[in-house]
Amino acid sequence: MKLNDILQEKKSSIVKRWFEAVLESYPEDARGPFRRREAQFANPVGFTLAEGIEGLFDALLKGMIPDTVSAFLDGMIRIRAVQDFTPSQAVAFIFRVKTLVREELGDAVVSDRGMAAQLSSLDAIIDDLALFAFDIYMKCREKIYDIKAQEARNMTFRLLQQANLIAGNKG
Repeated sequence: MKLNDILQEKKSSIVKRWFEAVLESYPEDARGPFRRREAQFANPVGFTLAEGIEGLFDALLKGMIPDTVSAFLDGMIRIRAVQDFTPSQAVAFIFRVKTLVREELGDAVVSDRGMAAQLSSLDAIIDDLALFAFDIYMKCREKIYDIKAQEARNMTFRLLQQANLIAGNKG
């Protein structure tokens, strides 16, 4: 049997466990609201994370199609980039799926030689996904720092303008 067929059968369980693994990276009091993911506008973070996990899992099964992956991963990473995560914490959830897949497959399947080669290929795809996520994270952080720098320049300019106006009124 092919790995993708087995993973497709176990998709619901793996996706649910992967979503819970993502939630574990948040403080306990934030997890509850994120679990209520049925309404996109009432709970955009929970909804984005849940949709993203399911979409990423489907993309892993299909061999990680860049456009498909980008659509799901971008939203998830943007959320994590503005939160209080280090870069490694922001993308660590991607690696967690390796362990979850192996736990779902069980020892008998994992020890099969043919399955081991397929798992190795899946691991490589997951590693590529993590690298892609890190690139997205860094672009988001660069944008945040650009916005902060621009705001500091604008504030400094306004202060200098005000100082000149005050100095001009006194003279």
